[in-house]
Amino acid sequence: MNITISPCPNDTFVFHAWVHGLIPGAPKLDVTYADIDITNSLAAGPKGPDIVKISYAALPWVLSEYALLPCGGALGKGCGPLVLTSKRAGSNNDPAKLSSRRVAVPSERSTAYLLFRLWAAQNVPGGVGEIIVLPFNEIMPAVRDGLVDAGLVIHEARFTYSAYGLTLLADLGSWWEQDTNLPIPLGAIVARRSLDRAAITGWIQASVKYAWAHPEESKEYVLHHSQELSTEVTQAHIKLYVNEFTENIGATGYKAVSTLLNRASYEGLVPKVDLEAL
Repeated sequence: MNITISPCPNDTFVFHAWVHGLIPGAPKLDVTYADIDITNSLAAGPKGPDIVKISYAALPWVLSEYALLPCGGALGKGCGPLVLTSKRAGSNNDPAKLSSRRVAVPSERSTAYLLFRLWAAQNVPGGVGEIIVLPFNEIMPAVRDGLVDAGLVIHEARFTYSAYGLTLLADLGSWWEQDTNLPIPLGAIVARRSLDRAAITGWIQASVKYAWAHPEESKEYVLHHSQELSTEVTQAHIKLYVNEFTENIGATGYKAVSTLLNRASYEGLVPKVDLEAL
């Protein structure tokens, strides 16, 4: 069975046990590690992986072939995308400063970018200017070096952006939570509809539980794939993104997903989704 996930600490932490053959009865995994922009594209293609991590914002384009699994992904509070600018742009936190500016984003079908578009429609008069898609690890250097005026960042960037001389313009997770009182749905795990999704769900949940029960076992694997992050940052990342919703999305998680996709569909940002098809 093949799977494509990101090299981010939350994914490697969650899937460590299954990848390393520690889940009884689970098939051997052939793993590919890729940035979220690539995984979103793979899932939308004709020969996508059996199991793949994608953005929740990309779900409307893949539901004919894939179904959302109720575990393994990233939902939560206090973990949303950030809009960053350089300190030389000034400490003014007025979102209007982004009007007609160049903004780097990690994927045009990422949840981060979807939230950014919903937020910008309310807060940036006339809209932003050019959108530049970059791998998420290249966004902060691009803002720092003046190649773009602002950057939309995800994952561990919330712990490291000050080291790049950047300043926070907006926390889109906080904006979403205040507006909806729901967790923010970031990354989803989907599986091909032709597969035994109940079995896959059980194997992923067993891998999550193993990770929590044996956190030291996955450290070397997590650090190997974490793109030179420190141990402290990887642990903070895992603590933030691996939570109760990782084991089971539950009613609250599904409500967050449906709210996001319904709002985006109403604004014409994604195709309308039959939520029963999730």
